[in-house]
Amino acid sequence: MPVNTSDPSPAPSLFSPVTFGKIELANRIVMAPLTRVRAGSSGIPGDLMVEYYRQRASVGLIITEGTYPDHASQGWVGAPGIATDEQTAGWQRVTEAVHAEGGRIVLQIMHAGRAAHPDINGGRRVLAPSAIAIDGKVLTGKGEQPFPIPEAMTTAEAQAALQDFVAAARRAVEAGADGVEIHGANGYLLHQFLSPAANQRTDEYGGSPQNRARFVVEVVTEVAKAVGAERVGLRISPEINISDTFETDRDDVLATYGTLADQLRPLGLAYLSVLHGEPGGELVQELRQRFAGKLIVNNGFLGGQTTREDATQLIEADHADAVVVGRALIANPDLVERWQNGHPENEPRPELFYAPGAEGYTDYPFLQAG
Repeated sequence: MPVNTSDPSPAPSLFSPVTFGKIELANRIVMAPLTRVRAGSSGIPGDLMVEYYRQRASVGLIITEGTYPDHASQGWVGAPGIATDEQTAGWQRVTEAVHAEGGRIVLQIMHAGRAAHPDINGGRRVLAPSAIAIDGKVLTGKGEQPFPIPEAMTTAEAQAALQDFVAAARRAVEAGADGVEIHGANGYLLHQFLSPAANQRTDEYGGSPQNRARFVVEVVTEVAKAVGAERVGLRISPEINISDTFETDRDDVLATYGTLADQLRPLGLAYLSVLHGEPGGELVQELRQRFAGKLIVNNGFLGGQTTREDATQLIEADHADAVVVGRALIANPDLVERWQNGHPENEPRPELFYAPGAEGYTDYPFLQAG
C-alpha cells in the first residue's frame, strides 16, 4: 500500500479562509452587528451607511446592524428597516458597495418584541410572548420612557411575525445580501420566547424548554426554506440575562438551547453565532457539537474589547470557526491589515457610537501607504 506523504492541512488561523454554507470568507474576522443609529427617521440606508460598510469590507464577513422586518418591531430611533421597497433599495446600495470591495455581507433581521415602544415604532402596538414589561427605560424621540407593558401575542400574531421574518429575508437576498442572520439574542423577540422569565405562555410556545424553543425553530426553518439554509445564520446569547430575559438555571438553559441546536442541525444552516462569556466553555462547545455546523463566537459585548490576541487564541484553540469583533472594527476600518501586519490601532470614541453624523462613524483614519 502506498504511503501518503502529503503534508496535513495546516491548522486554521485568524487569516485563513473558511466557508459558511454558500458564503466564502477570506478570513475569520467577523464584523459584529453594531447598532449605529444612522438610518434616520425613514430607516433607509443612505450614503453614510453605504460608505461605513464599504470601508470595512476586508473582514471575512460583515453582519449588519439589527434591521427591523416591520415597522412595529423597530427597537430604537435611527434603526434601519427592510420592510419597504425604499429600505430594500438602500440596502442594495450597501451590498453593492461591499461586493465591489470584495467583501461579504449578511443582513441581521431583528424584531424588538417588548423592547419596542410606541414613541419609536410610530404608535404601533408592542407585542411579546407574554404581557411582562422590561424593568427599565428606553430612549425615544420624546426622551427616556419606561418600557411599555406589551400585549401577549396570539398564536396568529406569532405566525404573522414569523412571516415578517420570511419576507424580510427575501427582501435582503433580493437586495444582494449574501445571506441573513436571524437575531435570537440580546433580549429581543426570539430571545424573549426562549427565556422562562419573559415567556410565561401556556400554549405550544410556552412552558417546557422544548415549547419555548419552538417559535425560534419555526422562524429559522421557514426563513431557510425561503432563501436557502446555506444563506442563513442564527445568533443566540444563552445566560446573558439582558433586558430581563433571565436564564439562570443551567439545566434549563442546556435543555432549551440543546433542543434548539438539535432541531436546527438537520437544516444545514450557514452558521450559529453565540454570545457568551466563556466561548470555550462546556455550554457553548456542547451546543457547537449538537449544532454540528460552523460556529462564530462573541464575548467582547460583555465588557472588554476583543483584541487580536483574544481572536487568535479562540481560533487556534479550535473554540470557533470565526470570531465576532465590534469596537476594534468601529475604530479601524482596515483592521484586518492592522492585525495581520502588527500595526497600531486607532482608539474608538464611544461618545460618538450613537451620534447622527459622519464623525466617529466614517472618519476613522486608514493606514497611510508607504
